[in-house]
Amino acid sequence: MTGAPFEIRNRDARRLWLDAQGLSATPTGPLDLAAMIRGLGFVQLDSIRVVSRAHHHILWSRNQNYREPMLDKLMRKDRGVFEHFTHDASVIPMEFYPNWRRQFRRLEEKVRGWEWHRGMLDEDGRAGLIDRIREEGPLSTKAFDTKVEGPREMWRRPPHKLALDYMWYAGELSTSHRENFTKFYDLTERVIPGHHREDEPPDHEQVDWLCREALARLAFGTEGDIQRFWDAADLAEVKDWAARQTDLVPVRIEGADGKWTTALAPADIEVRLAAAPAPTSRLRILNPFDPVIRDRARLQRLFGFDYRIEIFVPAAKRRWGYYVYPLLEGDRMVGRVEVKADRAAGTLTLEQVWPEPGVVWTGARDARLEAELARLARLAAVDTVIRNDQLKLDLPSR
Repeated sequence: MTGAPFEIRNRDARRLWLDAQGLSATPTGPLDLAAMIRGLGFVQLDSIRVVSRAHHHILWSRNQNYREPMLDKLMRKDRGVFEHFTHDASVIPMEFYPNWRRQFRRLEEKVRGWEWHRGMLDEDGRAGLIDRIREEGPLSTKAFDTKVEGPREMWRRPPHKLALDYMWYAGELSTSHRENFTKFYDLTERVIPGHHREDEPPDHEQVDWLCREALARLAFGTEGDIQRFWDAADLAEVKDWAARQTDLVPVRIEGADGKWTTALAPADIEVRLAAAPAPTSRLRILNPFDPVIRDRARLQRLFGFDYRIEIFVPAAKRRWGYYVYPLLEGDRMVGRVEVKADRAAGTLTLEQVWPEPGVVWTGARDARLEAELARLARLAAVDTVIRNDQLKLDLPSR
């Protein structure tokens, strides 16, 4: 890295980041699901379904022609993605598999060191699980019945569950598919195409790939941003990688608070900045696990948006609510909403709206919210939107 840092003002930084993460364009038009996931790098999975599970919502936010069954088809039938662990369970493009091999080794070593994982089946017991999967096909944890020995603390899991997870982390087993979010384990050779399993770049090449691909999707980032993107390399490895590069551009990024942060960018950063379009003015309801929301430090730095998910916070201590969705309008985070879907009743209910400080909630802005609620209702396959929020009652008629 040479030369004086290239300076990027805050609004331009937000424009670059939203474009890199597929949130600049209006989310319509032809849908190429595999290409969308490839552009994101991965999509985090989550079991909570207040409206739609996180992975479905993230994909829908980028193209609202997306519907929930599409991801299962891409995994189960097309084998276009595989499932493994970034910050959490995620779907990752299948062609990235060779550069994910070191992550199997890293996580296998970590799992072996976890105190709570020591109750898993031994090597013979694990071989027995593999034999059953080989003979019977993909199986979930429900197909096995080992019991927890000793005190039944809430966090303890049966030995077969620990063993299946361990072999999944290590890459010995792979996710075949999910049914109602229940994971089915299969032999890796029956899930991952042979040419991907046989290809394993040297470790240093995998680290280089992880860092470069992260930076490409970030548009710019600190070493911490790069490390947190995949969470598949240690910060020391990222720092060592960055120190050895001669083709990266040093940049200074203006934060929402006017403070500047030193970061790195790809060599074509000025071209990318010139080409990045202004984001659509459409108001967007984003998922708490959306890539733009997930890295809370970057979110705070660029948007001045302080967001915490409160699902593990006792109800009496929550500032907002159990599952609250950020609102993106153009290049600004303008508020957050609590929305719930009742699929049996066919309803989507808006419980509350909290505009950000300094955001004037006009009738026009509220109309954009209602339009997005109607679109979100279609994703949840419900047809009625109900508003219980006080903000609606306080607005002048329009």
